Parts: sequence; structure tokens; C-alpha cells
Amino acid sequence: MKFMRNYRQTAEAHDPGDPMGGVANLFDTAVIFIAALLLALVTVFDANDLFAKDSSMTIVKKSSNGEMVIIEKNGPKIQAVRMTREEAAGKGVLLGTAYQLEDGSMIYVPEE
Repeated sequence: MKFMRNYRQTAEAHDPGDPMGGVANLFDTAVIFIAALLLALVTVFDANDLFAKDSSMTIVKKSSNGEMVIIEKNGPKIQAVRMTREEAAGKGVLLGTAYQLEDGSMIYVPEE
């Protein structure tokens, strides 16, 4: 009789009729999947410098309507500046020429 009593207590403790019991597992799986995607993006775009404390980098983005966004990171400070073609226009001095090679790398040749 003691065996049957223990079986009833364990059966009631593990109620298989709870419809929300698997939702917590799905949420945990989704969080792990999102973290893996973020890690893959950082690895693919080689954006390790973006998270380093003392790194400095500049990213220039250009939209289809001609607006440019310059993102500068100096140490822990990140600053974004939006510019249109009219704001960036002006007089200046030619400093050199930049060439893009067949492999995609760029070379800057100063003007002499």
C-alpha cells in the first residue's frame, strides 16, 4: 500500500497537463539562438574593435538619397554625425589620390 501512495504523490507533482510548461524552454532556446547570431555577426564583420575600450575607428555610411553618416569611436566615446552633400561641399586642397586594387584593398598616394 505504501508503494501506491508514493506513486500518487509523484504523479500529482509532475502534472503533464500544464500547457505553459514548454514555453520557458522555448524562450531559453530563443535567447541562446539570438546570442549565437550576434556572435556570428561580430565575427563575420570583424567588429571586435567596436567593443574594445581603447580602440579608435571611423565608419562612413552612405544612404541612397546621398546622406552620409560618419560614426567615430574614440575610446569609450561614440559620436555619429549626419551630413548631406551640400554640407560637405566647399573649397579645399588636393592632398592625394586613393586607388582601389583588384583584391579590394585601398592605397592612398600623397600629392607631391
